Amino acid sequence: MAHTTIVVGLDGSEAGARALSFAKTQAGRIENCKIALCYVIEWSPFTFQTPEENDQRHKRREEELALAHERIVDPAVKAAKAEGFDVTGIVQHGDVADILERVAVEHDAAQIVIGRIGARGLRERLFGGVSGRLVATATVPVTIIP
Repeated sequence: MAHTTIVVGLDGSEAGARALSFAKTQAGRIENCKIALCYVIEWSPFTFQTPEENDQRHKRREEELALAHERIVDPAVKAAKAEGFDVTGIVQHGDVADILERVAVEHDAAQIVIGRIGARGLRERLFGGVSGRLVATATVPVTIIP
């Protein structure tokens, strides 16, 4: 039986929690619907460092992945599963809009759901945020939750 997947961008903010709540409501209305919770740690590969600094950077990166799982993604996955949802958790480093789009393609998602203003709030308002870039480039519908 075919399934539908909804990708949800989590960032630990109240807007991210509202996005997850919306996605759960939608998933409850769709037969055989999966939810992919995705937390992205902004990470630029464009830095020039010594080999020693790169080793430390890799270690920090692994620690950040583990912390994001422990503090944000795993509790959200556990809670959603307890409510009866088919859910998976993903944590990756990179550009948020690019990663959410890639996850949507990899999971053959029908939709991406994100909060309008996340944890980075003011900076995004001034310099353009994930939601604007995602809407402009996504290959699936994007729902932005206020």
